Amino acid sequence: MRAVPLDDPRAFPPAPPADLDDAEAIAANDWEAFRQVAQMRDHWSRPGWYPGRRAYYWMLTFPDEPELLAMAHRCQSAIAPLGLDLIPDDGLHITLTRIAEAGTPRARLDALAEHAAEQIPTAFELSFGPLAGSPGAVRFSVVPWRPLVELHAVLAHANLRAGVDVGTPTARFRPHLGIAYSNRVRPAAPIIETVAILREAEPVLTQVVSVELVELRREASTYKWDVLHRVPLRQAATPDR
Repeated sequence: MRAVPLDDPRAFPPAPPADLDDAEAIAANDWEAFRQVAQMRDHWSRPGWYPGRRAYYWMLTFPDEPELLAMAHRCQSAIAPLGLDLIPDDGLHITLTRIAEAGTPRARLDALAEHAAEQIPTAFELSFGPLAGSPGAVRFSVVPWRPLVELHAVLAHANLRAGVDVGTPTARFRPHLGIAYSNRVRPAAPIIETVAILREAEPVLTQVVSVELVELRREASTYKWDVLHRVPLRQAATPDR
């Protein structure tokens, strides 16, 4: 399922990297976009997230990745004096796409998981880092983009087949993993300056072997979720000996 991210002022970064597989190009593109941010916004003022709202999403979660957690902890300790809302260990995730509001019949969600499993791509490796950001968060660059973009396109098609929301178009999808959210409007320069110091950390590798269909909610200044379906990615074929 072929799809590519395109320039879009509603996305961040507005322009995707020139090469979806090149780590330097992706990191440089993320960083240059963040360096241009003049003002941070309040992540929690995003429209649509009223008290008590629950919604279904496709996400990648990372509950058992000690090296990733350790890198996140080191960076969070350094940015803690800035007063951002730090994302807890069980809150680290990559949002892929929205599915529907809570109340969608469970049978439809079950069918959605089945549609996704029929088309699911092969497991892949991701690298996290260096640190960058957006107007609403401090976050790691994620490399490479290509398998994530292809997974997003598969899930969007599965959503369409199941009759739920297609969510963010793949053309506007921008992979990232946040470690802290901005909780008020304020100048971005002090945050950018601090993040710049932390960009020398060695990236961390992890294997992506499944994608999760979750029911997402907000509790105070963090996101929580319940996993409804964990769809395994295909295993790469082993060559005949």
